[in-house]
Amino acid sequence: MNHTTRFAPSPTGRLHVGNIRTALHNWMLAQKAGGAFILRIDDTDAERSKEEYVDAIRADLTWLGLEWTSEERQSQRLNAYEAAFERLRDAGRIYPAYETQQELELKRKVQLGRGLPPIYDRAALALTDEERAAKEAEGIAPHWRFKLDHDEAIEWTDGVRGKAKFDPAQLSDPVIRRANGSWLYMLPSTVDDVDMGVTQVLRGEDHVSNTAVQIQMFTAMGAPVPDFAHEALLVGKEGKLSKRLGSLGCDAFRERGIEPEAIIALLSRLGTSLPVEPIADRAQLLESFDLGTFGRAPAKFDDAELERVNTAIVHQMPYDAVKDRLPEGMDEAGWHAVQPNVSTVGEVAEWWRLVTGPIELPEFSDEDRAYLKQAADTLTWGDDPWGALTSALKEATGRKGKALFLPLRQALTGMNHGPDMGELLPLIGEEKARARLERGAL
Repeated sequence: MNHTTRFAPSPTGRLHVGNIRTALHNWMLAQKAGGAFILRIDDTDAERSKEEYVDAIRADLTWLGLEWTSEERQSQRLNAYEAAFERLRDAGRIYPAYETQQELELKRKVQLGRGLPPIYDRAALALTDEERAAKEAEGIAPHWRFKLDHDEAIEWTDGVRGKAKFDPAQLSDPVIRRANGSWLYMLPSTVDDVDMGVTQVLRGEDHVSNTAVQIQMFTAMGAPVPDFAHEALLVGKEGKLSKRLGSLGCDAFRERGIEPEAIIALLSRLGTSLPVEPIADRAQLLESFDLGTFGRAPAKFDDAELERVNTAIVHQMPYDAVKDRLPEGMDEAGWHAVQPNVSTVGEVAEWWRLVTGPIELPEFSDEDRAYLKQAADTLTWGDDPWGALTSALKEATGRKGKALFLPLRQALTGMNHGPDMGELLPLIGEEKARARLERGAL
């Protein structure tokens, strides 16, 4: 069987981590099955959709390494939706309704007051041809609803939630087309899934009732029903995530120095029974990816956890993966020396300044200045200049521990802490190291 998944964002804003997680999981489903991953731009809302957001969606997915097999645009498929609409209308599964929003809201309030579910009462189905003609003569354009089949329960086995069952009589016949002719989500999405051969639909649990409706649409069109799975929503500190939360988008992550591998490692397992680990190897993440590990409780996105994973990922990164992003003149030895001290690659430049200079020295005591003068005179250069220097000074002065090491580090780097001096001193070089020790002795 050809496995095909899709990610179908609306280009009405930037992607946030919730959208990214959905895209990632669909990409992983396709990758694990050796199938196709479709990027479908749901841009039927011409008023709110913007091309800059389409470009941003592509750029974000590319940065994350989520390559798509093909791209589709709903705005280029309007003829397909029109054809499906006409077939379903001719089959009696789509009907016109004329209520205004105010009238529908009043009906809902009345139903709620009577203790009834606030669903559409199908009053439009009782209209005669003459009554419909009269309304249209008054200039009332209809919106269009899909007529649900009330005869059988809607059931499916959800990839995350298990057995799912809906009574269609407890659902409103969904509006699929507005009075101005524009499309809502339901029908175009279903037509696309049919035409594009989508076999697995993985999305947020807020779409569960949509799935019940769309299963009847698939059946009405005589098409196979995909496998559906609904994952728990991702929430942040302030609750449900929103496209307004720019701080949780790829642009903000990039500016903070978050690596795409860290985002993938976190989101691939967030909300599952598997531990979140700083795994940069996507093959390893794919091997353990299983919808059966997904939980039902909302998954909480913790920015501090992302930073912890990112730091661990950076500490694993080989020189070849970062060499084009390092300061000029920094080689593999330099990267290896400062790598344990950084949480982002962007922090490397500040640590590299300890090698290139200039550095600011603290005030030293008379005793430490004499010690640094002795260090400058003792310094010799070989395979391990730091080890040779500290061993000689320990024997000559009797100093040990902090008294032995700290003044040397301060004079050589201007810092009280930092990279391993055994790795850093060879990068500083003999001439510069002696000059710094002599300067500290003044």
